[in-house]
Amino acid sequence: MQISVDDRERLDDLWSLQEWLGHEPDLAGAVRLTTARPEGHELGAADVLSVAVGSGGAIAVLAASLRAWFAQPRRSDVKLTLSRGDTRIELDAKRVADVAEVIRALSELENGGDRGVPA
Repeated sequence: MQISVDDRERLDDLWSLQEWLGHEPDLAGAVRLTTARPEGHELGAADVLSVAVGSGGAIAVLAASLRAWFAQPRRSDVKLTLSRGDTRIELDAKRVADVAEVIRALSELENGGDRGVPA
């Protein structure tokens, strides 16, 4: 799974998230910062977090970690795009009310769904 920020000027948030997830024992060794090749209309490469998660427990840990990270001060305007293959889901702090919503979104991403977290 890859996680990217919606705005190149928000790369500090992506680096912050990498550090945050790196402190999660259940995700140890599963998170790394990579550079993705640009797609069709995009210019230049983009930094993304690659998170190796299977199913079940790792998804729940990632969801709880994302929810806690969004809850930190100055995260209310951050929007993340989570992708796997051609499937993308957007998460933002203004719409994520609880961990269960994040788990649903991540599970849907794992199963090939294509929508965001409900408002």
